[in-house]
Amino acid sequence: MAASASAARPLAGASLQLPVSARPQLSRVSALPRASPPTWRLSLARPARLPPGSPRARPVRCQAAGGGLAPEMRATLDKVVASHKVVLFMKGTKDFPQCGFSHTVVQILRSLDVPFETLDVLANEALRQGLKEYSSWPTFPQLYIDGEFFGGCDITVEAYKSGELQETLEKAM
Repeated sequence: MAASASAARPLAGASLQLPVSARPQLSRVSALPRASPPTWRLSLARPARLPPGSPRARPVRCQAAGGGLAPEMRATLDKVVASHKVVLFMKGTKDFPQCGFSHTVVQILRSLDVPFETLDVLANEALRQGLKEYSSWPTFPQLYIDGEFFGGCDITVEAYKSGELQETLEKAM
């Protein structure tokens, strides 16, 4: 028994190349329970108008939840957001979006023939993390209109379908 146990132990510094078929297969993923499919779906139908005074109908001032945002970063973001009527913080650029959500918002803004600026959050980790605190919004893209955080991709799509986005942009311009 002792001889078979020592034979099973690899020697220090030795390596043995196994053919692909002989390599152990990981089974952890197959052991996990399957998640149920999401229950939400984007509808192509136009949603009803938001009632006046609803949370999305009011502009949102950006406030960091924990106040952990460096004052220099807050001042820089305030300046960028205030210096353009429409700013999109996105993954990639408007000419070369790096994710589908960013691409969707760019296409919506282009379809409305709105001049807008973009900043690539993938190019600067500090910017990406700072924006999450600045807007209290964890994902990208983030659309700002007239100095106010408007929303991410889903909110922008729904506002576009309802006509709210067009109204907000007309007021801003």
